[in-house]
Amino acid sequence: MKKLSGILSIILSVGLLAGCGSAGTNSSAPAAGGDTKTEEIKELKIGATAGPYSDMVTKAIKPIMEKQGYKIEVIEFSDYVQPNRALANGDLQANLFQHKIYLDNFAKENKLELTDLISVPTAPMGLYSKKFKSLDEIADGSTVAVANDPTNLARTLGVLEDAGLIKVKEGIDPLRVSEKDVQDNPKNLKLQPIEAGQLPRAVDSVDISLVPGNFALAAKMNLLDALQLEDMHDDYRNRVVVNTSEVEKQFVKDLKAAVESDEFEKIIDEQFQGFGKPAWMK
Repeated sequence: MKKLSGILSIILSVGLLAGCGSAGTNSSAPAAGGDTKTEEIKELKIGATAGPYSDMVTKAIKPIMEKQGYKIEVIEFSDYVQPNRALANGDLQANLFQHKIYLDNFAKENKLELTDLISVPTAPMGLYSKKFKSLDEIADGSTVAVANDPTNLARTLGVLEDAGLIKVKEGIDPLRVSEKDVQDNPKNLKLQPIEAGQLPRAVDSVDISLVPGNFALAAKMNLLDALQLEDMHDDYRNRVVVNTSEVEKQFVKDLKAAVESDEFEKIIDEQFQGFGKPAWMK
């Protein structure tokens, strides 16, 4: 009995030591639901709409990130809905295609936790004409094609006011201005609302067409051919967007630093001429 008792004591002691050892191993692991210290993410999928912003990721962001050891895959989208859904679902680590107003509305309506990381140079709206070669030539009663959606219409009126062609009432929010807020129209311009995507074609059929930058580039228009380019409000500039839960991750910090770098701005100056730079770059 004494021998059996001794054996049991030894087994019990070994079990307790093993238990302490297990507890020590697990103590370094995170509690359920807590933050995990996982290996840094080095393979990123960045979504963008096909065209200038997909090109911007490919030509201006990807090379800088890859020098830091990241592997970047650019995923192109043809609509403005799926890039945010793919980001929220974890299929992307970031996207670039939208301005702040669209992001805030989309995130609120769809209950998504997305954060705009940094604004980037954005193709501005332009005042284009094949009939007039300068603002001074614009004739009384000219027909002006404008976008029929509120956001682009507000931008249109801002461009026309900056060009000295109309005057908007003082104190009006520049992001929400509409036709009823036009106070002076000395040249009696006739605004003709149409779908924004049709504005590049309208250049051939009306006196003046106000074309958003993305549609101008898609139609192979030269931004620098505009009689007037938009002095864009920063809320209309496109953003790099990430999941709110990942804002503090290293890849997000490196992504922001890449956009802030001199190399990024150099590529923009060389390959994205006419793009308006955000306030932080000026």
